[in-house]
Amino acid sequence: MFSTIHSCALQGISAYPVSVEVDIARGLPAFSMVGSLGSEVRESRERVCVALKNAGFDLPPNHVTVNLSPADRRKDGTAFDLPIAVGMLASMNYFPAQAAADIVFLGELGLSGEIKRVRGVLPMVRAAAADGIGQCIVPMENAGEGAMIPGIRVRGASDIKEVLEFLRERDPEKQEERLPGIRIDPDDIFREDAGGKLPDFADVRGQESARRAAEIAAAGFHNLLMIGPPGAGKSMIARRIPGIMPRLTLEESLEVTSVASVAGLTGEGKTLVTERPFQSPHHTVSQAALIGGGSVPRPGIISLAHRGILFLDELPEFRREVLDSLRQPLEERRISISRVGVNVSYPSDFMLVCAMNPCPCGYYPDRNRCSCTPAQVKKYSGRISGPILDRIDLCAQMEAVDVASLQDGNRAESSEAILGRVLAARERQRERYAGSSCRANADVQAADMNRYCALGPKEKRCMDKLYHSMQLSARAYHRILRVARTIADLAGAERIGEEHLMEAVYYRPAQEYHKF
Repeated sequence: MFSTIHSCALQGISAYPVSVEVDIARGLPAFSMVGSLGSEVRESRERVCVALKNAGFDLPPNHVTVNLSPADRRKDGTAFDLPIAVGMLASMNYFPAQAAADIVFLGELGLSGEIKRVRGVLPMVRAAAADGIGQCIVPMENAGEGAMIPGIRVRGASDIKEVLEFLRERDPEKQEERLPGIRIDPDDIFREDAGGKLPDFADVRGQESARRAAEIAAAGFHNLLMIGPPGAGKSMIARRIPGIMPRLTLEESLEVTSVASVAGLTGEGKTLVTERPFQSPHHTVSQAALIGGGSVPRPGIISLAHRGILFLDELPEFRREVLDSLRQPLEERRISISRVGVNVSYPSDFMLVCAMNPCPCGYYPDRNRCSCTPAQVKKYSGRISGPILDRIDLCAQMEAVDVASLQDGNRAESSEAILGRVLAARERQRERYAGSSCRANADVQAADMNRYCALGPKEKRCMDKLYHSMQLSARAYHRILRVARTIADLAGAERIGEEHLMEAVYYRPAQEYHKF
């Protein structure tokens, strides 16, 4: 007998519908699976057969053929275990085939018949809802994650027997008792998480220049580099930047949660990511781990940092080829990964925050403490390529904290006070870019500079001098204008003034840093 069951497959952070076709016919006992399958999917036949046997179902010695359609698109993961098992039960007349006609099934089977959590439930449930499917049965651990998608009824199941009892039941009220539908309002999760405590800028002593640079970066979503000796507070400031950034919107939260779901980082108790991500990889990280990859491409750290912060501490210690792999994502805000038979694209719209010492010992230019030769200093700074420095909007030079700041009993300005100014600047940007693809000043493209970052005659003359004296690239020129636009927004100014340009230039990473 033949049956068709609905399921979904992942492609990047999106998904597409898959029809699981099962045919059980007389003939020599065999179990064949076709449809461009990855190794995890091919292993489903062993898991499904043993799970059904241990759950108490009799499997006749017939020829079983399973086709996952469309057959020309590669399918990976373990989420097809449950739909294959349900298709086999339908083909063996354990329940009427029409009972599963409007249901998408997702889940991995344990050998006892237990339904285990899978990755990517959020985008797959979203794809099912977009396809007009009315219900979705997922592992109980993933139920909260999928239940945030409107327009589809999500049910969580713990084992294959529960699913079969649900499909056999014809009374809708009793069906609801067996596998209750779950619906979660994302707004409720946002309200519950509103009181989350983040590190406060009030704990940072001194370093007014770096604090100001962090405020500008948060207001315009600009990339930031902090250079200073050990113990100056670089990491301390970086870890407090999420506390002065606007909270994720619902749309952004679903994007971030989709990436985490595909990476397998969500589950019971973590249904929605409501705080901006903060990723801080060790400097020994590989290129594939940072940007994503693998035989089945998974999202990398830059995608897990989407809509949040990627913090690279001890920047020169990262391998140069690893740092240079960030060039394209920093410009395009996406990363495309190609493998044989598959091409996926992951979002990577992150704020890059970096910290580094000025030399190998960390104390240059204090010659009382620094023993590095000029050649050593130049070699150390030269580990960072010019194109990467050119993509950094703000550079804050930091010095050791003086003892007076440490002994001062008054707390510095809090994150709450800074956040108020940042939110006001972001509101001006929201109004300015309404109807466009820009969300913050850092998103403004070169073609739109004259529209959004217009300069008066005096400001044009100022930038003309700076362009030639600093030997700026076109990219650096535009980045200065974006930063100046953010500084003007923080000041509540309608137009960019000369004072805003000069402050933006003050924070510009110096290319002559390589010439120490």
